[in-house]
Amino acid sequence: MRRRAGDFRRRRRVWNVWWWTLCGVAVLLFIFVLSKGVQIESRPLIDKRPYRHDRIIDSLNITEEMMSPDSVARQISDQISLAKAFVVIAKESNNLQFAWELSAQIRNSKILLSNAAIRRTPLTTSESETAIRDMALLLYQAQQLHYDSATMIMRLKAKIQALEEQMSSVSEKSSKYGQIAAEEVPKSLYCLGVRLTTEWFGNLNLQRKLKEKQQLDMKLTDYNLYHFCVFSDNILATSVVVNSTALNSKNPDMVVFHLITDEINYTPMKAWFSMNDFRGVTVEVQKFEDFTWLNASYVPVLKQLQDSETQSYYFSGNTDDGRTPIKFRNPKYLSMLNHLRFYIPEVFPALKKVVFLDDDVVVQKDLSALFSIDLNGNVNGAVETCMETFHRYHKYLNYSHPLIRAHFDPDACGWAFGMNVFDLVEWRRRNVTGIYHYWQERNVDRTLWKLGTLPPGLLTFYGLTEPLDPLWHILGLGYTNVDSQLIEKGAVLHFNGNSKPWLKIGIEKYKPLWEKYVDYSHSLLQQCNFH
Repeated sequence: MRRRAGDFRRRRRVWNVWWWTLCGVAVLLFIFVLSKGVQIESRPLIDKRPYRHDRIIDSLNITEEMMSPDSVARQISDQISLAKAFVVIAKESNNLQFAWELSAQIRNSKILLSNAAIRRTPLTTSESETAIRDMALLLYQAQQLHYDSATMIMRLKAKIQALEEQMSSVSEKSSKYGQIAAEEVPKSLYCLGVRLTTEWFGNLNLQRKLKEKQQLDMKLTDYNLYHFCVFSDNILATSVVVNSTALNSKNPDMVVFHLITDEINYTPMKAWFSMNDFRGVTVEVQKFEDFTWLNASYVPVLKQLQDSETQSYYFSGNTDDGRTPIKFRNPKYLSMLNHLRFYIPEVFPALKKVVFLDDDVVVQKDLSALFSIDLNGNVNGAVETCMETFHRYHKYLNYSHPLIRAHFDPDACGWAFGMNVFDLVEWRRRNVTGIYHYWQERNVDRTLWKLGTLPPGLLTFYGLTEPLDPLWHILGLGYTNVDSQLIEKGAVLHFNGNSKPWLKIGIEKYKPLWEKYVDYSHSLLQQCNFH
């Protein structure tokens, strides 16, 4: 029994030793943790918070005084911001007296803030009490007048809608007046036509000179020469095309121009090109009324002109309550001078290749290389315009129509009329004019396309167009800004758009590019006040 009691005491002593050892270890661990905590707290992390705080204060342009919960300056600034919003609403509500009172109180509050800033001491409650109370009274009055946030939002929405409607109306008027200005025949051009007609019938030598020249000139059908065609009723613009081509040609004696105009301008056009020389360039003038094959039984456009609905659409201006923009209703898009480009092989049956030029272009380089370009079996050589999505097929044609959707890729690349190389041999072989007739006849109701000759051109020459180097034809000088480097390098500059260089609405910085090919010292131009 004693042995057992001794064993028990021995075991108890051992247990006590272990217990105190564990307690000591626990105490040491506790002290170690506390020391680590002190070290963590002693690190300079807390120092970064004031630094960041200062950065925020600096970026917001506020002071420590304004950060105070009792800041008078901040309260006045908040009142000023809210009052400014109420001034706008009061004016919109035609409550000018209240708007004036708010504005006057805003000025008083700003003076207080300004004075405090000058003396570099915070505003006190005593000196600002009156201003804060007066402003608070006005703001309360504004709330009683329902100048709250909801009212503000509703009024601003209504204002935005009114401004959008006003902008739409102004835009429509601007487009309409711009279109009218673009279609205007300047008095000087009208004067030139009259004086040239008088000169032609009063000068028999001029008529004799033209007849003799036409009889002796075999160049008109020599397909080894460089043949250009222009269809226009603008004498001066056509003259610039011929003159710029002649002056920049390496071999002007090999250049032949075929000009087609209408009955009205036929005589003055003949007179102008008979009395002026263009470095030996051969010029032929014809009128489309002499083409007996150009009649309603053959030409869809002439047939459509006989339709009363078409006449009403283009000439009365009363159809569809004005929903169609005026540019779509321009009668010039039914002019044969515009659509004659689809009959070039019939106009010039003896030719194999021609370069078509619009009358609103200027030639800056020698164009003879165009006649040696391989079109790879295609009919039309043209500069593509699909660098941007705007100039792809889906922007010109109505892809909701099943005919368009079934035959043409909407992302096909568009191209431009104005400078085109036409292989007339391939044209005749593929009956391209027949393709044009097919699509024109199906657009009697204007559901395939609405505007101009480019959409039917895109349909007619689909799969038959060879892309040319973009520098051959630089577009946009009649409606937008064009890169000056492109203008300098371009062979043909095209003033497409409403702002033609011979009109007052022409883009001023581009006019000199066109005007340098006009001889303003010519007696007839001076008599007609060209300058």
